[in-house]
Amino acid sequence: MPVFTYKAMQASGVAIEGSIEAGGRQDAARMIEERGLTPVRLTESAALVTTARGAKPAAPTASRTLFKSTRVTFDALEDFTRSLSSLLAANVPLSRALTILYKESSNPVASAKWRELHDFVIDGVPLAEAMNRSPEVFPRVYTAMVEAGEAGGFLDVVLAQIADFQAREKEMRAKVVSAMMYPAVLLTLAVGVLIFLMVFFIPRFQTLFAGFDAALPALTLAIVAISDAMRNYGLYMVAALVAAVWFGRKWFKKESSRRLWESWMLRMPVIGPLAAKIAMARFCRMLGTLLGAGVSLISALSVSRRSLGYQTLIDLVTDSTERVKKGEALGASLADCRALFGGSTLEMIAVAEESGRLDQELVRLAGVTEITLDRQLKTAVALAEPLMLFGIAGLIGTIFIGMVIPIFTIQDYIK
Repeated sequence: MPVFTYKAMQASGVAIEGSIEAGGRQDAARMIEERGLTPVRLTESAALVTTARGAKPAAPTASRTLFKSTRVTFDALEDFTRSLSSLLAANVPLSRALTILYKESSNPVASAKWRELHDFVIDGVPLAEAMNRSPEVFPRVYTAMVEAGEAGGFLDVVLAQIADFQAREKEMRAKVVSAMMYPAVLLTLAVGVLIFLMVFFIPRFQTLFAGFDAALPALTLAIVAISDAMRNYGLYMVAALVAAVWFGRKWFKKESSRRLWESWMLRMPVIGPLAAKIAMARFCRMLGTLLGAGVSLISALSVSRRSLGYQTLIDLVTDSTERVKKGEALGASLADCRALFGGSTLEMIAVAEESGRLDQELVRLAGVTEITLDRQLKTAVALAEPLMLFGIAGLIGTIFIGMVIPIFTIQDYIK
């Protein structure tokens, strides 16, 4: 049976500490209250294993942790969100709902995380604050929406909306991944073929050319030099690439560097508009979802802007939020966010705001934009495939020509 250590207050106001054995956290809290104490802190001690010398904490074995994931999957989080929403909608208390979820979870990592949430809630911590202590599991947008739902008293509705939003995000991510799969395979094959040609194929021609004193063309000399560099310094090149990736990640963690990268990427010809439309669709769906759930416009804007993903775009919407706080209409306040909203989109938002159906119109705009994005993504991938094939064929053809030209030169030299 688990052992819980506690800190509690006596009726006289004196704090005491101790331990108690109980079947669960709720039982332990009830037993402490039956002693006339008010629990302040309640934590479960490490599991005890009885040995010949006494009781000692059980040490985790390698077989329990080896090859096991330590992260909560996206699917597990989506199931948790939808199940918690259903339980709360059925008037199940939050603590009991969390108990049901961590006991029924088949994923041990997720079960431990849901139990941790339960323990925080039992200790009086709001659910949003408890989730905020695990940013690796609950994104900032997620916790912000939960906080708005707790404050407004419609947590079950917000959780259902989050679950729907997660399902659409998963579907959009799957479309992007499936669209980029074939180009990624082509690129991988191209890199593999080029490495094979440079490391194994070109050296065979070098031995052929070595027996003649004929001058080699500049293209052939360049290809041979690259081949020699890859064979002699290949490991150093790989190490330099790894170091560049590592330093690049450190550079990207800086806010100024990330802003510079985002500004450059959003100005790219094809990728920039696609990224901006994806951010706009997420923002509109999030804002419409929150407004439909009863969240105020100011709070909904504060939460929705975090879903944009790009700090430069977040700054634009933050300025619009400040203008809305001063009493300006939403459509007019978003007029400066031309990177996100076109003129027709702003006009539709303004008309919907005047007619009182802003939430419905925002969700509709998100749906239309996602359909357009799907079509544009397919078109971009369809254009990228022949371009990649042309580039691969050009590289391989250049290498082939560079190796064949000297053969004709050598034949003339022999004659």
